[in-house]
Amino acid sequence: MATVNTVLGPVEASELGFTLSHEHVLLSAAGVAQTYPGFIDHQAVTAEGIVELKAAYDEGVRTIVDVTTFDLGRDIALLEEVSRGSGVHIIACTGNHLAVPRDFTFSTPSAIAPHFIREIQDGIEGSGIKAGIIKVASDRGGITPPQEIVLRAAAIAQKETGARISTHTWSPDRVGDAQVRILEEEGVDLNRVYVGHSNDDTDLDYLLGLLNKGVWLGLDRYPGGRTSETPNWERRTEVVKQLIDAGFAQRLMLSHDNSVPSTNPSKEMAEERKDFNPDGYLFITRRVLPRLKELGATDQDINTIMVENPRRFFGDA
Repeated sequence: MATVNTVLGPVEASELGFTLSHEHVLLSAAGVAQTYPGFIDHQAVTAEGIVELKAAYDEGVRTIVDVTTFDLGRDIALLEEVSRGSGVHIIACTGNHLAVPRDFTFSTPSAIAPHFIREIQDGIEGSGIKAGIIKVASDRGGITPPQEIVLRAAAIAQKETGARISTHTWSPDRVGDAQVRILEEEGVDLNRVYVGHSNDDTDLDYLLGLLNKGVWLGLDRYPGGRTSETPNWERRTEVVKQLIDAGFAQRLMLSHDNSVPSTNPSKEMAEERKDFNPDGYLFITRRVLPRLKELGATDQDINTIMVENPRRFFGDA
């Protein structure tokens, strides 16, 4: 049976259970905790993370994929403590988000890839905790040259280790198509690629095109709809049902892109976020899945998306 690295050690893919495929606990930036100690109250974030994920555990969530890269302030010790305290498996990542370091921009994929590989095979920052997935990112306007270097490095690391790739995209610009083209050029098995943030618009031609390429689709920005340019959660859920009806229930995963409030200056923003999504990591459980059933999705459809697909993605599908 295939195993996946979690912050508490390897877990059989069959034991992942109900999985949220794109989440965060702490979101910050590279070096903030070290350079400006005290700016982030790590003890408070840890405590809140345990509370929120323990509540999620009590309502059936068993695993989250935490795609917080080093440039988003990844804190591997915090993730370990939150996982231990909440009972939720946390899969941590290697890779890079949108803030590509200057050194990477003047480097090559083959020079960067070994560092991703080390975090998968040996551990992160001397902790011994191994990454379970590779995160890459591109956003509005498409893939920048530095982001392409990172994406090709991720491809090398994927082929060397077998670790899966999770991408951040901006679906209104069809960024997933460009990412997939590069990964295909690098010879990556697209069955090991998860194209995230694919529910920021309702372009079924784009979504079906990606699915027909053989990737996994992350519909992972719930509740969404905070601006008029992206659909609200009800419309997003209608799209999920359309994709189920098109025969792709077995290639979809759902998540929130949620995180725990982390800094004092963001308290007002945190309250705004809380008002917008009072259910946090449980919005999908409490609102989206019941709505899917109202739209005609079956219990089997929901089990496929929330349990079986993550198992197959991280297993030997």
